[in-house]
Amino acid sequence: MNRRDFIEKTCTACLSITALSSVLSACQTTHYISGKIGKDGITIPLTDFITGTKNNPAYRSFLILRNDTLQYPICVYRKDNTEYTALWMRCSHQGTELQVSGDSMICTAHGSEFNNKGQVISGPADQNLRKFPVSIIENELFIDLRKA
Repeated sequence: MNRRDFIEKTCTACLSITALSSVLSACQTTHYISGKIGKDGITIPLTDFITGTKNNPAYRSFLILRNDTLQYPICVYRKDNTEYTALWMRCSHQGTELQVSGDSMICTAHGSEFNNKGQVISGPADQNLRKFPVSIIENELFIDLRKA
């Protein structure tokens, strides 16, 4: 094998490993849950946000709630132990399902972007996302689907 072939094959292998590692780490940051459907909404355990150990707790900044009864998923952002935001992942522009990217959600159809409070950051969307009221009952988060 000559030097040029060696460099090309080595670089290709390195790029492939780097790309694979990026994909795998992105998968690890997104946590999907289904919740427990009740009469008026969905309940999820607050422990679903915990990623660390009991002695060294760490918390996910968001969860994605997917359930067969929902037309679109709900993204639940955690600000701290008492403040959560539940947002319907349906773009207010033309109804495309949004993709979560850290503290924002992006519409892959037309590029609208929303912050973690559901407010429009950039259009073409001109309306904020549907936001569900949340309350903490014991060690569970209740998302009220009756109101928005």
